[in-house]
Amino acid sequence: MPPELPDTDLPLVVVDIDGVVADVTHRLHLLDRRPRRWEEFFNAAADDPDLPEGVALVTELPAGHALCWLTGRPERNRRITEQWLAHHGMPDRPLLMRADQDHRPARQAKRDHLRRLRRTHRIALVVDDDPAVIAMLTEDGLPHLLADWLPYSPRLHQAQERHGRT
Repeated sequence: MPPELPDTDLPLVVVDIDGVVADVTHRLHLLDRRPRRWEEFFNAAADDPDLPEGVALVTELPAGHALCWLTGRPERNRRITEQWLAHHGMPDRPLLMRADQDHRPARQAKRDHLRRLRRTHRIALVVDDDPAVIAMLTEDGLPHLLADWLPYSPRLHQAQERHGRT
């Protein structure tokens, strides 16, 4: 079932989760081994500390703006993701996620979501920590903010770009 999106009259702020509001560093070691431990990696998201800079950005959106989450996490992790957001005092919906069998690079999966969103909503800002996603946003002429408050991890980059998992 597609998530219910905010009112089309409100400018939309689209925000990534991992590396923006959730600190994933404690679970990156699960991607070091072969085979990679993807299910453990995603299940450990329940224990992610929040990132105060990202939480402030989300909880202090300007009046008259709506929020939409856009994550590379697979759909099968919807419940754990919604619970984490609610536990940290953030709205848990609307939440756009990667299809479970979609292993394209994050920038490609997110581009498809954003192109669909643009048909019905005015996107005021997209916040992401992935430089490849930021480059795609620049190419597509979307206003964006690089979340640079957590050092970007080469391991996370590999998961996003080569393995299409987050």
